[in-house]
Amino acid sequence: MKILAIETATPASSVALGVDDELLAMSFQVDRRGHVGFLVPAMEFCFKQTGWKPADIDAVVVDVGPGLFTGIRAGLATAQGVAAATGAQLVGLTSLDALAFRAATGHRMIWPVVDMRREEVAVAAYRPVPGGVMKEGAPEVVSPAGFAGLLDATDSDILVVGDHQALPDGTLRGLHRVRTGRPRWPSADVLLELAAGRLARGEPAAPDEVRPLYLREPDVVINWKDFREEAAWKQG
Repeated sequence: MKILAIETATPASSVALGVDDELLAMSFQVDRRGHVGFLVPAMEFCFKQTGWKPADIDAVVVDVGPGLFTGIRAGLATAQGVAAATGAQLVGLTSLDALAFRAATGHRMIWPVVDMRREEVAVAAYRPVPGGVMKEGAPEVVSPAGFAGLLDATDSDILVVGDHQALPDGTLRGLHRVRTGRPRWPSADVLLELAAGRLARGEPAAPDEVRPLYLREPDVVINWKDFREEAAWKQG
């Protein structure tokens, strides 16, 4: 199965193409505000590298969050557009899933971290299992102090991955069972691998069922009522 993977939920954007879980082409950049300008050239590069056309795609996988709201919207809109235009299946995965799956540990509980700004992070607990990871609870948005409390209450050794550099200095100090590691960012090649397994199990959703996972209200909310009234006034 030919899969297009799109990752734009964090400052690290990436696009990948592969057959099942075999990566064939990938483009990657780190730019907190460059998601929209990155996507089309990145897809064109990957299609050129593989010699494929968009119509060749059987499935599209996209990171639905949590993360940067603008990036999530850009990636999801692009993935939905490609799926609608080509008839490809659509798979939504989370940035926390991708971070936990790529974490290199055989026994520690994995806590991926995604910076949500406003002095908050999105986190979730995962347990390593043969061939992957298993989520232990729902993702949540917490303060750095709240995250330290969650880790302190975990009765096992812990590996913290993701953007733990966004935590204030000293957040993890004194938590002797906690270690930090890679990856820092989710990436499209990991989405590709995760999606291949889900597709093999027959689990893709309908395109309109794949929705963004924001976990909180956006920092900026457009007042559409005022916008429509102003537009009507200008037209009148």
